[in-house]
Amino acid sequence: MSTARVSTRRVRPLVSKVPEITVWFWVVKLFTTAMGEATSDFLVLHMNKFAAVFLGAAAFAVSFWLQFRAKRYVPYIYWTFVTMVAVFGTMVADAIHIVLGVPYWASTTAFALLLAAVFITWYRTERTLDIHSIVTRRRELFYWAAVLATFAMGTACGDMTATTLHLGYLASGILFIALFGAPFLLKRWGGMNEIFAFWFSYVMTRPLGASFADWLGVEKAYGGLGLGRGLVALATTACIVALVAYLTITSKDQPNQPLVSNL
Repeated sequence: MSTARVSTRRVRPLVSKVPEITVWFWVVKLFTTAMGEATSDFLVLHMNKFAAVFLGAAAFAVSFWLQFRAKRYVPYIYWTFVTMVAVFGTMVADAIHIVLGVPYWASTTAFALLLAAVFITWYRTERTLDIHSIVTRRRELFYWAAVLATFAMGTACGDMTATTLHLGYLASGILFIALFGAPFLLKRWGGMNEIFAFWFSYVMTRPLGASFADWLGVEKAYGGLGLGRGLVALATTACIVALVAYLTITSKDQPNQPLVSNL
């Protein structure tokens, strides 16, 4: 008589490593997108381009390791990784256009399809895209894949509206303010799914923050105010540091409760 080996999977608690979605989340997120745009442009313009990309990739890799090594949501670790995604993601998206010569409309379309593929695979695998359900390693990987795709798509989209469509940086920023805010109004009027609304606004944060960063930093001859990319990068970095310090002290964006994972 043969005996069947029964495999069991231990259930262990895993605290969510994603912050609670409050107004603070959106404020810090917008500053990271602006900082990423200004910092990426400043580094590429003021040092060897290959060295700049290497530094961006190294910072991205280290922050990725720290985020996945963490056992819970830690504000400075989480937002450091988001910021490095913004910096390195901008470099990659810009390189596709500048080095490879891919038009912004083409890269925007390609990244939109990539993002759709991530969401479809995520939903078919986990049956949810809810940010509050990110309590397993696999869901965490899906989440960060979606974040990376949104940054790449948003970077290309913002550059497309500002340059290809000739709206300029300020007009592009105003356009993306409207698109970013639309889901909040539609949710209030009961006309939009909450999860779709979140991800739609999340995608819009990238071109919104980047458009205003470019408007502030780019030379007047190119439609900006000419404050300098370095100054914009320093100012937005200081804002991020102050906000993350505040969130660390007050715990205003800590996840409401730990959930259980069987992965």
